[in-house]
Amino acid sequence: MGGVGQCQWPVWQVDDLTPCFQHDYLRILLPAVVIGLSVLNLGFRSARHAASRSKSPSTHAYAPVSNGDNSRPGAHRTDISPDDDAIAQDDEDDDEGLAIGGGRLALVKTATKGSIVQADTPPAQTLSVVVEELAIAGLVAVYVIALLSPKAHGSYTLTGTIIGLTTWVYVLVLATLRLFLGNTQWRVPHLWNHTAAIYSCQWLFLIGIFRSAMVHPSSKLAQILVIVEFALTSLLFFMAITTRKGNKTVLLEWEDGIPPARENLASLFSSFTFSWVDQIVWQGYKEPFEMGKVWNLLPKDKAATVLSHYRRVKKTTKLYWHLLRYFKGDLLSQAGWAVMSGMFTFAPTMLLKAILEYVEEPESAPRSVVWLYVILLPVTDIIRSLGDNRALWIGRKICINVRAILVGEIYAKALRRKAATGKDTVLGSEKKEDKPKGGFISKIKKMLCLGDNDESEDGKDGDKDKEDSSDEQANHGTIINLMSVDSFNVSEVTSYLHFLFASAPTQLLVSVVLLYQVLGMSAIPGFVVMVLLLPVNIGFGRAFNSTQKKIMACSDKRIHSTNEVLQNIRIIKYFAWEHRFSESVDEKRKAELKALRARYMVWACAVAVWNTVPLLITFFSFLMYTTVEKRPLHPSIAFTSISLFMLLRHPLDQLGDMLAHVQEAKVSIDRIEEFLSEEETDKFIQLGEDNVNEEGTRIIALKDAAFIWGGKDIIAADGSQAFRLLDIDTEFMIGKLNVIAGPTGSGKTSLLMALLGEMTLLKGRVYLPGGRSREDVRPDPETGLAETCAYVAQQAWLVNANIKDNILFSARFDEKRYRDVIVACALERDLEILDNGDETLVGEKGITLSGGQKQRISLARAVYSNSKHLLLDDCLSAVDSHTAQWIFNNCIRGPLMKDRTCIMVTHNIPLCVPHSDFVVVMDNGRITHQGRALEVITSGALGEEIAQKAKSETPNISRIPSRVPSSVGEGSGNTLLDTDGDDHLSKPKNAKKAKKAEAMEETKATGAVKWPVMKLYLASMGSWWFWVVAGCIFISQQASDVVSNLWIKQWASQYTTEVSSVPISTSSHMYGTQSFAPTYMVPVQTYVKDQLARNGNATALDIVVNSEVNAQYYLVVLAIIGLAGSLTAFLRDLWIFFGSLTASAKIHTRLLNTVTRAKFRFFDVTPLGQMMNRFSKDMEAVDQEVAPIAIGILSCALGITVTVVLIASITPGFLIAAVFITIAYVLLAKFYLASSRDLKRLESVQRSPLFQQFGETLSGVTTIRAYGDERRFVRDNLTRINGQLRPMIYLWATNRWLAFRTDLLGDFVSFFAGVFVILSIGVIDAGWAGISLSYAIGFAENILWLVRLYSINEQNMNAVERIKEYLEVEQEAAPICEKNRPPQNWPAQGSVEFINYTTSYRKELDPVLRNVTFKISPQEKVGIVGRTGAGKSSLALAIFRALEADGGKILIDGIDIGLIGLRDLREAITIVPQEPTLFTGTIRSNLDPFHLFTDEQIYKSLQRVQLIGPDETIPTADASPVLPASPTTPGGASNKNIFLNLSSKVSESGSNLSQGQRQLLCLARALLKEPRVLVMDEATASIDYATDSKIQDTIREMKDTTIITIAHRLQTIADYDKVLVLDKGEVVEYAHPWELMRKGEGGSFKSMCDMSGDTELLAKAAKKAFDAKKLIDVDDEAADAAP
Repeated sequence: MGGVGQCQWPVWQVDDLTPCFQHDYLRILLPAVVIGLSVLNLGFRSARHAASRSKSPSTHAYAPVSNGDNSRPGAHRTDISPDDDAIAQDDEDDDEGLAIGGGRLALVKTATKGSIVQADTPPAQTLSVVVEELAIAGLVAVYVIALLSPKAHGSYTLTGTIIGLTTWVYVLVLATLRLFLGNTQWRVPHLWNHTAAIYSCQWLFLIGIFRSAMVHPSSKLAQILVIVEFALTSLLFFMAITTRKGNKTVLLEWEDGIPPARENLASLFSSFTFSWVDQIVWQGYKEPFEMGKVWNLLPKDKAATVLSHYRRVKKTTKLYWHLLRYFKGDLLSQAGWAVMSGMFTFAPTMLLKAILEYVEEPESAPRSVVWLYVILLPVTDIIRSLGDNRALWIGRKICINVRAILVGEIYAKALRRKAATGKDTVLGSEKKEDKPKGGFISKIKKMLCLGDNDESEDGKDGDKDKEDSSDEQANHGTIINLMSVDSFNVSEVTSYLHFLFASAPTQLLVSVVLLYQVLGMSAIPGFVVMVLLLPVNIGFGRAFNSTQKKIMACSDKRIHSTNEVLQNIRIIKYFAWEHRFSESVDEKRKAELKALRARYMVWACAVAVWNTVPLLITFFSFLMYTTVEKRPLHPSIAFTSISLFMLLRHPLDQLGDMLAHVQEAKVSIDRIEEFLSEEETDKFIQLGEDNVNEEGTRIIALKDAAFIWGGKDIIAADGSQAFRLLDIDTEFMIGKLNVIAGPTGSGKTSLLMALLGEMTLLKGRVYLPGGRSREDVRPDPETGLAETCAYVAQQAWLVNANIKDNILFSARFDEKRYRDVIVACALERDLEILDNGDETLVGEKGITLSGGQKQRISLARAVYSNSKHLLLDDCLSAVDSHTAQWIFNNCIRGPLMKDRTCIMVTHNIPLCVPHSDFVVVMDNGRITHQGRALEVITSGALGEEIAQKAKSETPNISRIPSRVPSSVGEGSGNTLLDTDGDDHLSKPKNAKKAKKAEAMEETKATGAVKWPVMKLYLASMGSWWFWVVAGCIFISQQASDVVSNLWIKQWASQYTTEVSSVPISTSSHMYGTQSFAPTYMVPVQTYVKDQLARNGNATALDIVVNSEVNAQYYLVVLAIIGLAGSLTAFLRDLWIFFGSLTASAKIHTRLLNTVTRAKFRFFDVTPLGQMMNRFSKDMEAVDQEVAPIAIGILSCALGITVTVVLIASITPGFLIAAVFITIAYVLLAKFYLASSRDLKRLESVQRSPLFQQFGETLSGVTTIRAYGDERRFVRDNLTRINGQLRPMIYLWATNRWLAFRTDLLGDFVSFFAGVFVILSIGVIDAGWAGISLSYAIGFAENILWLVRLYSINEQNMNAVERIKEYLEVEQEAAPICEKNRPPQNWPAQGSVEFINYTTSYRKELDPVLRNVTFKISPQEKVGIVGRTGAGKSSLALAIFRALEADGGKILIDGIDIGLIGLRDLREAITIVPQEPTLFTGTIRSNLDPFHLFTDEQIYKSLQRVQLIGPDETIPTADASPVLPASPTTPGGASNKNIFLNLSSKVSESGSNLSQGQRQLLCLARALLKEPRVLVMDEATASIDYATDSKIQDTIREMKDTTIITIAHRLQTIADYDKVLVLDKGEVVEYAHPWELMRKGEGGSFKSMCDMSGDTELLAKAAKKAFDAKKLIDVDDEAADAAP
């Protein structure tokens, strides 16, 4: 024997390892390498630790985020063992404030008030180390004895003994250091990791030595020493793997009651076998999971930590490269485990080859060796399973981290993006120049009609796209899709990247080497076939990529359209447009289904190819082996080669599959990157942190500035109609009241936006203290005010929380200040009426409150804040004149505003301007007048009437607030509040407090998915004949599998040497993917694929070539059977996908129709995020995830049936083992399904808060930025991300828990199968034995995948379950009642009559209208007034049957509206709501969405509402004007009237128009219908008085229309025909306004007029109208009396 390591191969002789290998490698070389690596690692880490000590000490990155906690003390380190490198990953370099957006969105360390930290010490911590010491000492003693005793030299040579003694002395030193350092915080080096690794390696080395000592002992003493050494080493090894990693105390944090993660308490054994998940599985089995019981994430997996680390990685040009750089360490670790798993994947194949060789020649080896092979069958597969599960678990951790990064970055971008006023864009759509020029793949795709077939459309629209691309932004629907679908696609594919760069290459390399060894040159045809078919897989991937792009683009459009419909559902229902908008969404849905159809066609074709590949490989290889080379095909050769071909097919499939999935993810990541690259707001650049002028004085000003809406590139766009502010030069007075006035659309709101930095600055300078985060600004200790801004938007923005939280807006609670703000903002009475007071949930966007209430809460938020500067955008428009006066005197001019700057936009000039300190007057984007209030008033800039009035009143104005009663609304009808939320102002009949949560909290079902849910989907797929055909196809496919096996058995029986057909069911070792399946199913798709691909190749053919046997004949017949199987598989997929698309279409249509026809109440209590969750993620699951799993389940069920029948027929004895295995699987399934289904439901439910927050943020981003509160919203977003990831990661932990245990049970099956083969030699027919054995192994696999697929199916059906919940919401009355249809021209007159009408919002609430009786004659104009809760808006809702009658009835032209269809009713009458509702599109599409009117009619309507002036020329029908920007000044010399061009763009929700313009556009839409009955709910609240006066003139000219107006401005209704005064749902007064004013002090209406301060003006208008009416009546009587 030569030197060490010079042993001659092979290392195995007959039945044992060679002595040379044991000595040179197991005793010397390998232990020396392990110790050397340990010493080097310790030295490196010690040096690194010493170097790091010279730097400042670091702290842990981020503690848990708390809701509503503004304190930011330094966070302590939690959940991390000081000596655990596996847990504390790279947390030595964390920094505190990793800022984005100029520091505004920094992730700041936070501490949680609700956190409780406890120390968890492992049991017998010190004792276990002492036992370690004693065991190591015993091993040292063993080697000392071996060194001193010559009798032991047989197993212990001198060199080997010295190496062993050195090893254990070294380990003893390490263990001793661990014992003394156990209670210190010394982190480096990680000694426990070293000792555990050495124990494991030594134990593995000793296994072979121990077996040799037992089989061939060299001496008794040597055998005893080996036994003792192996026993002590085993003790150390099992201690290392069964005790906690690091064996140290771990700090656990209970964050706000959330249980801490337990993964970091797990031992190595528990980690690898996922035994730490036992507690989750058991808990889920005992009772349904709730979010409060789901463990928290590890600190390193929380969104804030992941994002902070990610942003420290140097940014690359591409997002995907940035992600890969960040996760490179995890990906390499995952690759290592995948390589190990890939290597051991082939072990069962080679062991089965050895067993088969023994079966062929039993005398070739000792019996003990064969039993060793049988034992190694499950052992090697367990090792493969451990590696595979570890790689997949690391991938799942990468997945949640990627999702946290992407969702966090998308949300942060939403906070930074420029305010949207431009054209919406479709992300990921191919630009014209990016289209492929052509080529082979393109031609193939064209031939298959899979893509590149829309070039004509692209070419046609190319110029238009280029023209409109100057200011494109993703719309809200697209952003929600990015968050829900695209981030999901990208994160899911990262879980399985190891298939692409580690697993598949390893398996390819090993299988090619082994195949060449087995078949020699005959393996080449198989290689060639596989290589030639690889481009086909890639081609399918590209075709799939093309269809996926189309699917995502179509999905974006549908989601956006659905989002708009649900956002604007009230106006849609008022106008009876449900069916029309449903048709519009359905059109987009059809395009999406068409793209899905192409996707499924690609899939079905790919399945057919995959089924044919093994057939072709086997055919050509065996053809060459048997006919060309004329070599005998022995069973061992046949089985091994086909098994290896099957193994080789999987990595090739993996490559093709992963390429398809990666390309799918590339589509999504490109869309995300495109969004992240959108232009960002210039706010932080414009405002900066310094708002002082050249003299160093702090100012709020706009100096020589010009602004434009949209990006700077829009300036160069020819024909741009973006609104501009020009020649702006003004300085506001700090600490004073500043008023901005001007007509509707003059640029008042834009001026505020320019101050806030939301518009694009073309030139000049902005001065405002808004460039810093609120959290970075310290309040003045004397005043308590901070140099920050608070903003009240014209359209009030509230979050989905209670009133108190909306007012506090995360500020600290000061009870006195809070009460003062409530009183000052006139909210006291509202809170008294609401059952839960300020704990009342206001719902998403505040939809459960009236417009006035929402506006006052928004104002209260600004006033309560400690901001020194307040910007108020027309905050008085939504309240009546008296409440406006109260708020102005007690809030805006009250003590709460002392030393504070107020810049206020208003139309209430008589109230506000005379008391202001500085006034700015706007017109057409320019400042026309500015200066002191008196100067501006007397100049006539605000109107002569106001100027005259001001001259007499201004000198008497006092800055002291007026003495109005402290409780606004008390007394007799003295408050006029809009009451869209009257239903929440009614107390329950039992006078008990209603439950606090008035908004609908999303619920989840419990237990198994119920049959009605399954039935809904199955029935939607097709009727009974559909399933009959499906059953026939599935049975045919399974039959082809059985027939192929029987044919192989028949072939084998023709040879003179009888040998057995042998199983090749190796797919239980495979984890392939299904190319076009949802990525999250990548591991499970192997089974689906195996079932799809299972033709005649599931069993290897053991043959001995006989010249009399025609091998070509059998090969041809086998090929025919295989092709038949491929065809049936293709037809099966196509048929099921056809049914799936049918079900998707039906379910979506039903969902859309049901939701749009739900009662108003449903939309009041259901957040938009919950509804959008159903239409986006749940619908995507129904579209793309249910069908593939359904195919797998059906194939699996049939496979189990076939297996049981065959085994029972051939080898009944195996059924005994099968029974026990089945019982074990059933128990596993029972435990797993209980917990997994609840975790999946929780994960689905937790998506809704993310949807909701995204929607809220997109609507209120301007307010959030104005407050400088982005960081808090980012933290809240990260908390919500964590909330979704918690159930998701533990769902996958239970999945891995199941996977390992099912693999373990499957290994028992393979073990018993091996035992059965050995024991059955010569007992049964070899062919039948082979079939029985193959199906026995497949039986375990079938049961395994039945459990997995059934579980995934339940998770997918959870989406159907959640949709079904919405299919059962309470519906409105029928749109059309055929038996009670009104006349075609109804209503012809317009009379409205209430007869003893009573209604309520819910059964348990008191009526909001009681016995209301009054009549409105045709063409009368009636005003409705009353205090909060009086029932004004309820009356309007009743007319539209948004509320149904509990008693009485409403007659319109004598027809009871309760008896006719809702569509007939609502199409016949019209409402103009207070909150304007516009849709993305153009002016024409908003006024006439269904093309019912001519352009002339539309222009006339615009003129009537003053959007087109009398001096402006209306374009002709065939020439809509283009409004170019003049090049003489930046952005044009002046703003053009965009309403002259009906094709002018209207952005989402009309965001590119002012609030007043939106109201006027909605009014124009109503007037366009020329209705007989028009209900106006404060329709001109946001319009200046002059325009309002003109509009009222227009309304008065509508002689043929009955008008019902709910008014805040009493001037609006003073000259109406009648006024209806409501109080507590009852009619108090009903007469002409002049008659009501003459009642004296006791009259309710008279009291309201007196409180308004405009009694004389109102009385004058009322008397004038009364006198005119009398004259008309006299004339009418005279006309009637004339002969």
